[in-house]
Amino acid sequence: MGRKLYVGNLSYSTTDESLRAAFAAFGTVDSAKVIMDRESGRSKGFGFIEMSTDEEASAAVGGLDGQEVDGRNLRVSEARPQEGGGGGGRGPRGGGGGGGFGGGGRGGGDRGGGGGYGGGGGGGRW
Repeated sequence: MGRKLYVGNLSYSTTDESLRAAFAAFGTVDSAKVIMDRESGRSKGFGFIEMSTDEEASAAVGGLDGQEVDGRNLRVSEARPQEGGGGGGRGPRGGGGGGGFGGGGRGGGDRGGGGGYGGGGGGGRW
């Protein structure tokens, strides 16, 4: 088992410090982080703990999974490695200028305006 643990079902009132205190009974806590929502500043309800050894991490999972902390029954498991680059971007949509509803695009020239449904406008295209 790895030393990094996922902790789910946290109370919104749980802090890094109270999370650290709960796990300290099982060994040395190298780091404790409750993940916060950027916009609201509230806990997202989960966090991560890193214990000093695999043995301490295993003991913490066995001792705290399903146990109540701050009024919630924790879900504790080995953290899975983060996959891919994550976040950012808008997926396969968006991006680029012109086209689509509202257009804008290049316009001008002898092709007739721009904008409108489908971008480019004029030219007998639609």
